[in-house]
Amino acid sequence: MTIRNWVKFALTALLIGGGITGLLGIFIRWNDVFAEAAQNGHWGELIAGFVWMIVVGMTMSLIAQMGFFAYLTIHQFGHNMFRSLRLWNWVQLLIIAIVIFDLIVFRFLPNVETGGQGFLYGTLLFILLAVSLTTAYFKAKWTAKSAFISALFFMIVVTTLEWLPALMVRAGNVDSWVTLLLFPLLAVNAYQLLALPKYNEKSEEDRLKLEARRAARKAQAAEGKK
Repeated sequence: MTIRNWVKFALTALLIGGGITGLLGIFIRWNDVFAEAAQNGHWGELIAGFVWMIVVGMTMSLIAQMGFFAYLTIHQFGHNMFRSLRLWNWVQLLIIAIVIFDLIVFRFLPNVETGGQGFLYGTLLFILLAVSLTTAYFKAKWTAKSAFISALFFMIVVTTLEWLPALMVRAGNVDSWVTLLLFPLLAVNAYQLLALPKYNEKSEEDRLKLEARRAARKAQAAEGKK
């Protein structure tokens, strides 16, 4: 990928993370951050809270971007180590199952104290799996069928690892943070996975155009010397 396209790719991911967190933060964290300021007419505090949510979302986007490039390295390493895409896919499926088990037994259940919390964490798990399966489906449809398992691995395992700091918190209004931080991670990771091939293609087109311009300049220079 060229530097120009990488910058566009990274900035778009940053805006997606910040925008989603800012908008959803108004609803998910209304009582904690915005309600008192809105009731008292403190619009400066309200705007500051919204900007803070955007910054939090951009931070999650940066974490997701680092996780994505780490995943690309791990995927290539795993493929080379097992010397078979089929075997590597089975390993990825095993890791997916372990991560889902850990997520339910060691992350969700310790935080569930009421029926409402149980419903919340069940819904978050459903959203994680549904978005992951949908993203993997389109990744396989737009690229190759063999990409389905790897895309599913990235969306479930890597997103969960990026989400882990929020899941490990045991104090404060943890439920709202766990809920809020899942969405920018899912959105940015889905965007990165699905948009990367388009940016790679655009980068290749830019290289070909650059080579054509260089060849044209060389030809003009050669004509000028005659």
